[in-house]
Amino acid sequence: MLRHVIAPSSGWTKASHAVVRDRRMNSDAKILLLYVQGLPESATGRPLGELARKLEMKGRAYQQAKKQLIEHGYVHEWRGQGDGGRWVTEQLFTNTPLTRDEARAVRARLSPEAAGPTRAERLASPPPSAQSPTVGEPTPPSAGGYVPEEEHVDKNTPHPPSEPEPEPEPDPEAGHRPTPAQEAGAEATPPPPPTSPQLTRAERVLLSLRHTRRELLLGVGEARALAVEAAKWLERGLTESELRHALLAEPPKGGVHSAYGFLGHRLTHKCPVAPAPVAPPEPPPPPVRALITCTSEAEEDHVFRPLGDETECADCRRATAYASWMVDTDTYDFPPDMTWRQRFVAVAKADALRGEPA
Repeated sequence: MLRHVIAPSSGWTKASHAVVRDRRMNSDAKILLLYVQGLPESATGRPLGELARKLEMKGRAYQQAKKQLIEHGYVHEWRGQGDGGRWVTEQLFTNTPLTRDEARAVRARLSPEAAGPTRAERLASPPPSAQSPTVGEPTPPSAGGYVPEEEHVDKNTPHPPSEPEPEPEPDPEAGHRPTPAQEAGAEATPPPPPTSPQLTRAERVLLSLRHTRRELLLGVGEARALAVEAAKWLERGLTESELRHALLAEPPKGGVHSAYGFLGHRLTHKCPVAPAPVAPPEPPPPPVRALITCTSEAEEDHVFRPLGDETECADCRRATAYASWMVDTDTYDFPPDMTWRQRFVAVAKADALRGEPA
């Protein structure tokens, strides 16, 4: 390694090798030590934390550096209560490590008015001696010259206290109405334990949240009151683990101030949508029947696929019905949608019904 070093002619601070090469302190502690060492006397009235902020040393870094400087004897603090009752912290900074006794001696030399005992030392001193008791007989306390009157317990008063009115007997038909004290006691009583399995599972999930996040601690009554809303989540298809994850996810940045209010709001406003009702499955189509031969008296044999127990095809059944109508009305008018085959079969059947030869 090549080195090029020029000693500064001004604006420099002497640094001991014991400080620069000390492996027990980190770089922040060393930089803070050298920075405060090189300050003028006019800047020594400021606290160490304010001087560290000028080096952009804040938070955890400053606390760690200050802790190391105190442990190795470079910084000493005394905290005491002044005459006005305000607490004051006095700091002593040195570029050489000092023990507590050595630092106290330096403090007494630099600030003689602060060399007296601290409040803790004054409290540790023995208490003052006991004083002699006051001479004389004890007297009753007086309140502004008021002399207490004698109590008249056994004397009769012109207005004796009225007797308490007897309570009316409750009407058995109207039912018993509880007193305000009984109503208050009923409100303080937690709700009865859940009976349905969904409520039991929901209450178990709510009471288990405190094991993951201590701020979600619920009482038994609070858990049973919230189990009604939590059971709706389970009824809509969610498992217990999914419900627990939904309640623990995305905690508020400012923390939870009320576990009951936080969980009640989340259970109400983030409840999943109920699944749409499943349509019933369509019935299976009827089985396909085999082809059978039509039993009507037609010129040609033909087959058809029956839908029920019929033995004739639809055309032949229509022709048979129309043949009966032709015999009853003695007419040969056919509808326009009737095919020639249907007309021929209808005429043949009508002749057969009249007894005429085909």
